[in-house]
Amino acid sequence: MDITNFPEDLFENNYTDTSDLQIANYEVYKHVSKNKINLNKNVFSFLLDGQKDIHFSNDIVSINHTQSLLLASGNFLTTEIVGANSYSCLLFFFSQKNINDFLLKYGHLFNPNDLNKTATSSPYFLIQKDNFIIHFINSIQQIYGLNQTISQKILELKFEEIMLYLADKYGQSFFVYLHSLLINERELSFKMVIEKNLYTSLNIDEVAFLCNMSLSTFKRKFIQLYQESPGKWFQLKRLNKAKKLLLNNEATPSEIYMDFGYDSLSNFSTAFKNEFGYSPKNMIKIDLFS
Repeated sequence: MDITNFPEDLFENNYTDTSDLQIANYEVYKHVSKNKINLNKNVFSFLLDGQKDIHFSNDIVSINHTQSLLLASGNFLTTEIVGANSYSCLLFFFSQKNINDFLLKYGHLFNPNDLNKTATSSPYFLIQKDNFIIHFINSIQQIYGLNQTISQKILELKFEEIMLYLADKYGQSFFVYLHSLLINERELSFKMVIEKNLYTSLNIDEVAFLCNMSLSTFKRKFIQLYQESPGKWFQLKRLNKAKKLLLNNEATPSEIYMDFGYDSLSNFSTAFKNEFGYSPKNMIKIDLFS
């Protein structure tokens, strides 16, 4: 089963559209009843016909033509046709910037003090169709059906329209979900900086700088996400990497200690011995005679 990248694979072969807002029709038939999807953009999935199960990493949701979903960017999911021979949906893609702009403009409509009480990390927000949403979908289809394109200005108006309606329909829970999408995006960016600099010579102060945070803020955020202090976490990861290199005879202690952030071979050897119970030089000897 091939992986489909949304929205890239829904458009022309050479995907170059960098627009924040995009519309696409999507149909799946029974002979390809299961689809693996890598979602690279937030999307409203307005189911038009049929029924499907959507499998997330830690959840399953079943939807039919009376329901729609808001799906968060960054999800890997599998969709499966249920019952009928096919299903079709209208997809309305939007970016993190669109969410941020909407919250900046209309954030005064919700109480920020309630965010922590009802925070969510769900990969989707379930929407029950009503007459307004049905008419909204029809209006998109009518405009889109004229020439298969819709200007960004019109899409901006339609995006604001559906967002304001859902905010009115679902109230605080909808605003909380939107806020969680921005939090998840920031956490992903934070983790990317950590992973990219894991096996470098940068110290904690320098990694905090790359995250655009003070050292104290960086430490609090790190402990929240990794349940361990950054100093201890980085040291253990780097020492284990160094141990692997030494064990495989890919390097000597004097060649790698600076690469892992130590200012002297002596400090590296001391940290190594404190962690593993023997010095890196002795480990090489043990390996030679084993």
